[in-house]
Amino acid sequence: MTERVRIALWGTVAFVLIALAVPWFMWRSDAVIAGLPVWIWWHVGWLGLASVVFYVFTQRAWGLGVERGENRG
Repeated sequence: MTERVRIALWGTVAFVLIALAVPWFMWRSDAVIAGLPVWIWWHVGWLGLASVVFYVFTQRAWGLGVERGENRG
């Protein structure tokens, strides 16, 4: 897989995580699970997923798109 494709894939993953960070589809929901609003559970799950994705990113793609070169001052 080329570097450009990997950058595009990780960019898409980041965009999806950012887009789903705010549960806009639950804004008017008053549902409660285990004594907490369902949007709180959404954030707990989302933060867990974001942590796993970031861990995978650090293991597989850390430094992707960063170019080494001469001083570009």
